[in-house]
Amino acid sequence: MQLVYTGMRDARVSGMESVGIRELRAQLASMTRRAASGQRIVVTVDGEPVAQLGPLDPVDGRPSLADLSNRGLLVAARRADRPEPGFSMPMWAGTRIDQLLREVRGR
Repeated sequence: MQLVYTGMRDARVSGMESVGIRELRAQLASMTRRAASGQRIVVTVDGEPVAQLGPLDPVDGRPSLADLSNRGLLVAARRADRPEPGFSMPMWAGTRIDQLLREVRGR
């Protein structure tokens, strides 16, 4: 079991469940089994996220968006209900944004 301080202020990270410290104490064995199976659980104290219970290593060897968000390497989207983009646009370093927007909007 690994408890990791995340410094998060918002527990609404996609794919994570939030649980209070009292509930964690009452269901520690169950929560530990869920963490071992790959699920990540945010632990809260007085409604504030303070720690994360999860597997020691990423399940597939690559960090998830939630992992990167918890480390402060990216900011999680405020809305989780938006669909995935329908296309990807390859671009080279030095591409001008105005030209890229013209190409995208021209589709």
